[in-house]
Amino acid sequence: MKKSSVIPAATLAALLLAGAVGCGKGDAQSPEMSPAAAVAAAAKNADAVTSFHYRMRGTIPGEGKLHGDAAMSLKPLAMSMKMGIEGGADAGETEIRLVGKALFVNGGEEAAKDMDGKTWLKFDMSKSTKDLDELGKAGQAQKNPAAESTFLTGSKDVKKVGTETVDGVGTTHYTGTVTLADLKASLNGQGQAAREKRQESLKEYEKLGIDKFTMDMWIDGEQHTKQFRMRGDADKGPLDMTITFLDVNKPVTVTAPPAKDVTTFEEMMKKAMEEAMQG
Repeated sequence: MKKSSVIPAATLAALLLAGAVGCGKGDAQSPEMSPAAAVAAAAKNADAVTSFHYRMRGTIPGEGKLHGDAAMSLKPLAMSMKMGIEGGADAGETEIRLVGKALFVNGGEEAAKDMDGKTWLKFDMSKSTKDLDELGKAGQAQKNPAAESTFLTGSKDVKKVGTETVDGVGTTHYTGTVTLADLKASLNGQGQAAREKRQESLKEYEKLGIDKFTMDMWIDGEQHTKQFRMRGDADKGPLDMTITFLDVNKPVTVTAPPAKDVTTFEEMMKKAMEEAMQG
């Protein structure tokens, strides 16, 4: 497994592509209403979500196939995530935990060769409030369901596909296409907080070179998104990500790895400098 290449891919998946969130409690399809109204209702409900657990499967532009399982709390910010890239030069598994002001990254046995047998690398963000603020901003903007579950509300051709069971939950499936131009235009009617969340998310997709999405949304009987899929053509290849939500607004507890398995970023850099001077 490759620490240096897997970590960026996992971080991208965590902070960029995990959007719409659903409670997964509904046992029936969404109430009868127009497709646009159903999507808007689910997007509104997503604004109240402060924690969630989800799994994702799909393809990341320039990286390959990805699978993962994660839990995250937005207030306070905490995260636990296991991600893997399948096939290609970047194939491998990694785990990331955010505990307080410390970010822990598990590079596995390959990383342990360069870290005196320790598998976890700790980044102390208390020494750099800017880094922590940026991480929090990314989490709030892209992980908050309002950031991306609302994308389908900007579609001019949203329609009902039918009723389907997703992970044991009855849902109604909706689909539509939406451009970045449509999404930007839809920001005009939003409040400042919601607009800022969407703007941050849109910037990331602009960087990927995606200007149009095909969006799919599976909404349960309580008007929450149970599953979400987004597809688009990026500069480095196709984006195709499906996210299934297991629960929301339940306590998320993230613990730090055992101290014996952890080395700090500062310690790793110090060792690298000493070896460079000796060599």
